[in-house]
Amino acid sequence: MGGEMKTPCVFWVEVIMPVLRAKVAQKLYEEGLTQAKIAEYLGITQAMVSKYLAGKYKKLEKDLENKLDEIAGEIANLILYGADRGEIIKFTSRKFFELFHSGFLCKYYAEYAGVEESVCREIFIATPSRSDVLERLNLALSELLQDEKFLQLIPEIRSNIAYALPEPKDFSDVAAVPGRITVVKGKAFALPPEFGVSRHTAKILLELSKVVPEIRSVINIKFNEKIEDALRKAGFKVESIEEKKRDEDKTVELIVQLFKEKGVLDAVIDKGAFGIEPCVYVFGRDPIEVVEKVKKLESHL
Repeated sequence: MGGEMKTPCVFWVEVIMPVLRAKVAQKLYEEGLTQAKIAEYLGITQAMVSKYLAGKYKKLEKDLENKLDEIAGEIANLILYGADRGEIIKFTSRKFFELFHSGFLCKYYAEYAGVEESVCREIFIATPSRSDVLERLNLALSELLQDEKFLQLIPEIRSNIAYALPEPKDFSDVAAVPGRITVVKGKAFALPPEFGVSRHTAKILLELSKVVPEIRSVINIKFNEKIEDALRKAGFKVESIEEKKRDEDKTVELIVQLFKEKGVLDAVIDKGAFGIEPCVYVFGRDPIEVVEKVKKLESHL
């Protein structure tokens, strides 16, 4: 066994794809497609489809099952909306990179291959260039702008989402949305991300990088009791800032302090102060993880 080369691609093919196919098959069947049609779409035999529909496939750990369920739903929708094979292949391949790049699959892959998790991280998490950072931020941003539920999370001061290079030195190493994410004619709107355009979110990431370097992305959203409740229901690790007399710099200091004392947090609630609107900061390793957290929050609202 020792010398076997179980690369991430082998893991994807052997472990992830059968479950993903099974879940897509189930969703298409629920939408009324025949087994023959499903077999044709998925490029597998009809016997295999009926095996999947009978639930005969290996079950995975809960978080991974849920994630694949979500992706299967998106793939099933693409098929139902008539996307061609190329589109579906592109979408699924993007998910492969996304799940490995964000580090989400590394834990499961490491168990499967009998290697340290760091092996996986070193393969996928190479030092990103500025264009990688912008591309990832763009991807996350477009996901947010298409999400109608996000509109109810935009605060008075508007939202911004930022993403820093590893070991950022100053504001020019942090990318964000120029002029923030606003609402135009009942839709969320934003200009393409750029480096060096956001002081406040950039300052948070710059200071946090000294304490928890893996946290490189943040978004600010509205705060109210419903949102606070949804954060708890989503099972996020959340702390609050209550201090009334402070400025923005002091706010950054207090956020960093919370991370020092409590470890890595999913979100920090800023209860507001004189001249500072209450808001929630949602943190992640990258903007895609941040947007996933925002969506999870929305599902509990």
